[in-house]
Amino acid sequence: MKKIVLSVIICMIAGTAAAQNAVPAFYRFTLEDCLNYAFGNNYNLQSMKLAEDARADAYEQSKMERLPSLNASLSENLNHNKNSDASFNGNYGLNASMTLYQGGNISNTIEQNRLRKEQSSWQTSQYQNNLTIQILQAFLTTLGNEELLKYQEAVVNASEEQMKQGKEQFQFGKILESDYLLLEAQYANDKNSVLNTQISRNNSLLTLKSLLSMPATDDLQIIYPDTASIHAMTILPNLNQVIKSAMQTLPDLKISQYTVDITKMDLKISKANYLPTISLNGSIGTGHTDYTGFGAQLSDRLNQQIGLSLSIPIYDNNRTKSKVTQSRIALQQAELDKKQSELDIQQTIVTEYQGLVAAYNKYQTTQVRQNAYSKTFDVYRAQFRLGSITAVDLLQQQNNYISALNDYIQSKYEFMLKRKVLDVYMGIQVKM
Repeated sequence: MKKIVLSVIICMIAGTAAAQNAVPAFYRFTLEDCLNYAFGNNYNLQSMKLAEDARADAYEQSKMERLPSLNASLSENLNHNKNSDASFNGNYGLNASMTLYQGGNISNTIEQNRLRKEQSSWQTSQYQNNLTIQILQAFLTTLGNEELLKYQEAVVNASEEQMKQGKEQFQFGKILESDYLLLEAQYANDKNSVLNTQISRNNSLLTLKSLLSMPATDDLQIIYPDTASIHAMTILPNLNQVIKSAMQTLPDLKISQYTVDITKMDLKISKANYLPTISLNGSIGTGHTDYTGFGAQLSDRLNQQIGLSLSIPIYDNNRTKSKVTQSRIALQQAELDKKQSELDIQQTIVTEYQGLVAAYNKYQTTQVRQNAYSKTFDVYRAQFRLGSITAVDLLQQQNNYISALNDYIQSKYEFMLKRKVLDVYMGIQVKM
């Protein structure tokens, strides 16, 4: 019985410890916090860094090809036939070889692997840029939903108050039942809008957690940027300045240039097969026929050898020529891809910049419109309380306000996103 009780207590303690370990973590992040967390924890980014390590190792290994290789051999054999007794013999040796010249193949391979290693680093930077834009979008979408939620909750409170006022007016015969039912329906619709926005906010927050490689059960709250940082976004840089900065800093162009340089090395490596290979070889060995006078046998049979070998390619079924042709075509293709990438990036920058200007103008317009409809709605609410307007007039103005509010919040965060994406293109650290 004591053992059973003890087992139960142990299980309870273990269960409590497991429950404590399973408690979701709590985070309260700014945009910068989100980016820092993602750069340290995003699984895809970690995979990219592992690829960097693999390229770095390949580069170091290629440098080792300059060094000689060394092999040891050891054999012991038992011989027996019907005409003689069993006997042992053995051979021992060390063999070394070193490539002295291979048409520059080793040097070009080392340089190619160095280029690949550096290109891998730029590919990681490219992924970081894409990840930054995705986090920006999820972060700002969440902020937009939260801001909209605050306004909608205020509207729900107003709708509830209006419904109560309408009920009193209906009971005193001041309005028709149909007007009261419209107020009741509007209240129900406004509550449903709040619920939908909460779901949208939670979904965008879940997307943000996924980009951060954060467990979905963790509690993540995001911090709204201060007004000064939003105001600073309204200062737009010059288009030519944006293009110049992007062409100098974007990893995409660096990657294209490295691809060109790598294919140049491919062409040199292919051409090296036309040239002879010179190798230095050396060996030392000994052996024995039996174990009688073992040491003397090893001494007597000791031999050394050193020599040079020359291999001259004469005809290889046109394989080298075909390889050189394919490498030259690959180089031409890489150069064309680089030029096309430059054009695509310039077009993207100009398109994004024009979209930013349009988004900024829309943001300013919707801000004025939202302020106007907000004040008008307040006036209509006061008039409805006094009974000077109908419920239809009030609800029409309320819907106008909600529509203007949605447009304002949507345009506001669309502008903020486009403005910060421009910073990414210009190589400026994203802050908010």
